[in-house]
Amino acid sequence: MDPQIELLKLVLPELLVDFFDFMKVEKQNETLHLYFEELNKPPTEHLHKELISKGFHDEITIQDFPLRGKHVFLHVKRRRWTDKNTKEIVQRDWNIVAKGTRMTDEFASFLKQISRF
Repeated sequence: MDPQIELLKLVLPELLVDFFDFMKVEKQNETLHLYFEELNKPPTEHLHKELISKGFHDEITIQDFPLRGKHVFLHVKRRRWTDKNTKEIVQRDWNIVAKGTRMTDEFASFLKQISRF
């Protein structure tokens, strides 16, 4: 078990650690910007198809839990593939953003819970 990976899973949404490459970090005053790109591993439900990687969707930015007093923004680029035979666009269905927000589900739930006090 890689201790660095296990630490990242405690700090970041686990699916980012499992399915994305961590590309870079930028620190701007009291803000951290973390950049991720989805791995070139097609969704398991489409493994029977002949897929060709066709790059990425536009980057999305998601606010996450603050770290060490710094605001954290996750910059995520999701991959897309094309089915070589049908020309259908294939992508994963990621549900990491809370509906109606630009925050991770975990962070939105945390804020909702502490606002009840």
